[in-house]
Amino acid sequence: MDIYDKLFWLLSAITVGCALGVILSRNPVNSVLFLVMTFMCISGHYILMNAQFLWIVNLIVYAGAIMVLFLFVIMLMNLNSDVEPQKGQLVQLAGVISGGVLFLVLLAAVKTAVPVGIDKQSLDIGLIENLGKTLFKDYVLPFEISSVLFLSAMIGAVVIGKKDDSAITNETVQ
Repeated sequence: MDIYDKLFWLLSAITVGCALGVILSRNPVNSVLFLVMTFMCISGHYILMNAQFLWIVNLIVYAGAIMVLFLFVIMLMNLNSDVEPQKGQLVQLAGVISGGVLFLVLLAAVKTAVPVGIDKQSLDIGLIENLGKTLFKDYVLPFEISSVLFLSAMIGAVVIGKKDDSAITNETVQ
């Protein structure tokens, strides 16, 4: 067992533990923090797969921006109270049955999975350099079209969000 295998199993155990912490935690803030740790461990898996672009995008977008928004919503809505709605027995039974079915599906998928060796040529697939070459060589036209669409969306957001200067000057004069 080499260092990559050990890191994989360590990250996998931490990821599963943190994911269980998201589900089992009664405090919503702790759930969000467990989710941040889960995303960071998944980012570690991306590094092990030599996919640096996915690593940094996962850290910036998911662990950074989205989790900050979750925390703001939780803190603004004061969801940290100890009041918990009572669940009916039918809802609990449905949860146990669906969890059991999911476990059986995952178990069947693991049993039928075939281990595959890693060749050295496939390790370069997630590098940013190769992504950039593919993006600007094969997909340059869709890339440029999407950039024009993003530019027009930004201009539209500025125009819609711009305050009406005449209304402001009329209020100050009166």
